[in-house]
Amino acid sequence: MVKDIHWLGHDTFKITGEKVIYTDPFKIKKKDIADIILITHEHFDHCSPEDVKQVQGQKTIIVTTADCSKKLSGNIKIVKPGDKITVEGIDIEAVPAYNTNKQFHTKDRGWVGFVFTMKGQRIYIAGDTDYIPEMKNLKADIALLPVSGTYVMTAEEAVRAALDIKPKIAIPMHYGSIVGTDSDAKKFADGLRGKVEVVILQEE
Repeated sequence: MVKDIHWLGHDTFKITGEKVIYTDPFKIKKKDIADIILITHEHFDHCSPEDVKQVQGQKTIIVTTADCSKKLSGNIKIVKPGDKITVEGIDIEAVPAYNTNKQFHTKDRGWVGFVFTMKGQRIYIAGDTDYIPEMKNLKADIALLPVSGTYVMTAEEAVRAALDIKPKIAIPMHYGSIVGTDSDAKKFADGLRGKVEVVILQEE
């Protein structure tokens, strides 16, 4: 399944399986039409109307929060933490994403991460979040976790998150663009060595 996950930088992934899913399209270079677009919250580097248009076709369904929906057009499904929906045969859960020790992504805003099932694998994209208690109850085969600190959890906190979630594979994200460097991804991988397999994807 990892070969079907393409990292386009920051928190943008193109994941192919039964459908083509894009997450938080930002700085899109190659146009490819998405069946489903998942947008975690309304900061410009996650909810970018210009980039959404690059991958949005007539039949594309966008799953996002209420505040993001005001910036976008098309077929939009609004979700909040705890919601479960099925879109184009893909099961999608919206899960909490928030900061615990900073004010960039406060819990009251109702921003989200997503867990969705593709090719029988549960894939978790965390969104912009710290290490939060809800992660103990998450079940995922593949976890896409931010590692850069500043606005999200640090690499060390992401290690703790991965140990709670216990995925088969963890993939670091949210580095190399606005904040964070390759060393954050390496620190994450080093912290999980022998415990959880970490795959560091090359940006496409």
